Amino acid sequence: MGRAWYEGGRMEHKENTFTDFIACARHLLTRAIAQPAGLAGRGGSAGGLLMGAVANQAPELFTALVAEVPFVDCVTTMLDDTLPLTVGEWEEWGNPIADEEAYRRMLRYSPYDNVRGHEDDGGARSYPDLFVTAGLNDPRVAYWEPAKWVAKFRAVSPTTKVLLRTELGAGHGGPSGRYDAWKEEALVQAFLLEAFGLAEGPPALPG
Repeated sequence: MGRAWYEGGRMEHKENTFTDFIACARHLLTRAIAQPAGLAGRGGSAGGLLMGAVANQAPELFTALVAEVPFVDCVTTMLDDTLPLTVGEWEEWGNPIADEEAYRRMLRYSPYDNVRGHEDDGGARSYPDLFVTAGLNDPRVAYWEPAKWVAKFRAVSPTTKVLLRTELGAGHGGPSGRYDAWKEEALVQAFLLEAFGLAEGPPALPG
């Protein structure tokens, strides 16, 4: 899409990523390409941040979201220059240590920091079902990011179905090997089928 498109979705323009995704979802519903309560989203790493931001900004549009090794605690991570990728990533997100505006900008969309159990009118907030993955050996998105995000969801919105799968032997790319990757994909698809009420129940026991 060219350099201008790339520049239009980073640094001070990062929130365009979230509003564009939400606009696309609303377009699908307005044009009846998708049905109400018939949308799911999926993203990994920075795309997982997108899923987290969308969950906070437009939870009513989606029945389920899949966030794989999601970069959801971006403020804390970008403030820690001892982590292996933080300094290099400042070029994409900004440096919240040296730039107060970068800090405040990240805080506005940080998925972890914006999870809340109530709407502005005091009513309970309803989130989509969430399937979240983490990798114990992930050098890019530390496993504690998705873990603390899930813990916060469960604390403030106990009625939300939030599943966390942590790969104990995998890194950022998930399980290696064709069959393990298929098993992981099967789990995601099973989660989505259940979220949409399309999963078959267990077979009836005889007699």
